[in-house]
Parts: sequence; C-alpha cells; structure tokens
Amino acid sequence: MQLKTAGVDEAGRGPLVGSVVAAAVILDPNNPIEGLNDSKKLTEKKREKLFLEIQEKALAWSIAEASHTEIDSYNILQATFLAMKRAVEGLAIVPNRVLVDGNQIPKGIEIDCQAIVGGDALHAEISAASILAKVTRDRQMVALDAQYPDYGFAKHKGYPTKAHFEAIEKYGVIAEHRRSYAPVKRALGLQ
Repeated sequence: MQLKTAGVDEAGRGPLVGSVVAAAVILDPNNPIEGLNDSKKLTEKKREKLFLEIQEKALAWSIAEASHTEIDSYNILQATFLAMKRAVEGLAIVPNRVLVDGNQIPKGIEIDCQAIVGGDALHAEISAASILAKVTRDRQMVALDAQYPDYGFAKHKGYPTKAHFEAIEKYGVIAEHRRSYAPVKRALGLQ
C-alpha cells in the first residue's frame, strides 16, 4: 500500500475581515507539479497557474473555511483548526498521514498528524495546500472589493494596513469584519 500524505495549510489568519481558508492536498507521485513553493514566495500569476495545475494533477484536494463569525466565536486559532479539519475531512481519499504547516496539530483530526514549522517551503503537499488556500482567500477579497469598493480589499486583502484603517474610519465596519480583532473593536467603540 502506498503512503498517501495530505499537506494542510491556511491563509487569512492576520486580516481584519472575512474567513480563514484552509486547504488539504494529496499529490500524485506519478504526476509531479513543477514550481511548488510557499505561496507567499510566488507571484500572483504563478499562484493562479499552479492553482489550476494542482486541481488537475493532485490525487485529491479540498478547500474549506471558517467564517468571520466562527472566528469571533472561537478565536482565530481554533477557527483555523476548524477550517483545517474541514479541509482534511473534505478529501475524496483518506490520507495515511497529515502534514500541517505550523507548530500545532489541529484538534479532531483522527489521522497520524505532524506539525512542521515552515512546512510550506519544505513539503510539496503543504506548498500545494498553501497555494490553494491563498488563491481562494485572495479571490474572496477581490469579490468583497467589488461589493465594497471604498475599502481597497483587492489591494490589501483585508490585512491591517494604513489604507484599511483609513477606510474603516471613513466608512465604518462592514458585516464581514472580525469583531474580535482589536482594531475592529476600537472602531466599534468596544475597546
């Protein structure tokens, strides 16, 4: 029996708005993908190209998320773990082991699981998951930008930038903002 390893990574822990997105990928050793790396080290164009190639060539892949309301209910770490667990459970093939980018193993994954700091640059499976998660999250921010063009989400992707703070000050907090995050609490007068 061939060992099937799933790589898991997330995107969107730091932003003030939207979901945290996680992906799980089992690569096909007989159908390698060139150029996999930590998604943050790739250009947007390269990520988009690899996003499609991963979906075509991987044995299995899954993308899941935890919403901004779940982040506010549970905290960002637990919501990230929830999204990761959902991504693993969404795989069409059950892996023998799971490699997670980071220093903690998500609760509730009942498969042999290992946390690897910097794993998105070390293991192709995690790199692939990193790319799926980041492209999905970025696309969500572009869609949110179309809904709320004054906030600049397509540019800063929801991260706490000067432009984002200025938009919150000028236009207020939107429904998708994470109310448990300090800058959003301050904008709402809750801190």
